[in-house]
Amino acid sequence: MNRTLKFLTWPAALFIAGILLWYEQFKLTANPGSVELFTTIVTWLHIPDYEAPFRLGVATMEIIASVLVINVPTRLFGAVFAMGVMSGAIFFHVLSPLGIDPYNDGAVLFKQACAVWLASAFIVVAYRDEAMDAVAYARRLIA
Repeated sequence: MNRTLKFLTWPAALFIAGILLWYEQFKLTANPGSVELFTTIVTWLHIPDYEAPFRLGVATMEIIASVLVINVPTRLFGAVFAMGVMSGAIFFHVLSPLGIDPYNDGAVLFKQACAVWLASAFIVVAYRDEAMDAVAYARRLIA
């Protein structure tokens, strides 16, 4: 069962990387829609001069998560990283003025963020033994 779950993480990892990397073209080229989206967020956070660093920082984190999740030895860490980034995206869609459907397109961006979060959660569940080993190792380092 565990072996089957780990095999099924391949499509989940490819899905995560595909979605995250697709949106990099908009973030990295300062597409007006992407700039407007991040401007809304940084204005809400009262740091209006930080649109570009925020947008490019998110893009960088998504690229790193994509690379990590595609590689089997780092898949768990990539999934956890992608979950963190998508948790931020979901947070801003739900609680900021950005809203669930900022582009009036049926909330595609929000739905994809949720789908990436769920695919990442599936990978974490499939690698739960490794996750628990990593937690135990971290506890030993701290103690």
